[in-house]
Amino acid sequence: MTEPQQNKDEASKPLIKKCTYCQEMKPLTDFQRRTGRRAGPYSRRGPCRSCRGLAPQERAATSAPSGEETNPSAAPVTQHSLEANTAAHSLEASLPMEAQRPRRKPVTDKARERHRQRVRHLLSRLKPADTRALRLNRNGMIRLRGKTDQGRRWHQEIELDLAMTLVRERMAVIVNPYTVRRLYSNKEFRQYVLKRDRYTCFFCGGYGDTIDHLLPRAKGGHTTPVNCVCACNECNQVKAARDVDEFIESGVPQPSPDDFEAPDNPDASEGTLHT
Repeated sequence: MTEPQQNKDEASKPLIKKCTYCQEMKPLTDFQRRTGRRAGPYSRRGPCRSCRGLAPQERAATSAPSGEETNPSAAPVTQHSLEANTAAHSLEASLPMEAQRPRRKPVTDKARERHRQRVRHLLSRLKPADTRALRLNRNGMIRLRGKTDQGRRWHQEIELDLAMTLVRERMAVIVNPYTVRRLYSNKEFRQYVLKRDRYTCFFCGGYGDTIDHLLPRAKGGHTTPVNCVCACNECNQVKAARDVDEFIESGVPQPSPDDFEAPDNPDASEGTLHT
């Protein structure tokens, strides 16, 4: 059989993949596609579509080993390896909600407003830098250079207004009249904002691990330390392209109860925002 015919026969066979949650072999159509530049035509995500909609407790119950399905006639080594893989998988399914997210006490409106004032105070301390030294090059642009998360250097040409905004809002510094340098890579900037805001959502006061723009990029905002704050995933999605005041007045989503722990002394913990 020739190689093209063999490839054609292999392509005609239904492709299957094991789900990382239920450990069942299912066709590729039951999995979501992976996105990105390095994703191939057959790249799929780990969990199947049915398991992605389950709660973490249901995933752990689905992946737990069943005593009735155990085959006693199987070899000891094979049985031991299957039990080890299933136990490890159930442990991974139950860890993220409990281990990665810190347990916090309920947040009051007074504590939420106090956190917003603290973040606004930190942003006000970032005084605008002087941009009068910038000059256009022969192409009528400003050269911007920086580094990727892997440490590779890059450069590009940007307009004068954008260069002045990046320097003014402390995202870049002036190297010479024709060049500015970006201070943070994407990963460094994310870690800087999250640590500055103590992993606390600017809007609801709950646990936050995403970055949101005070002035949306759709309305001319830029990714700078002055314009970015920490936000939880729900507030980030609900706010979308709205202004901060408009979003807060319309009603901020309350933090998830899973992030809270019952306080021992409710009177002593009232108004406390754990960050």
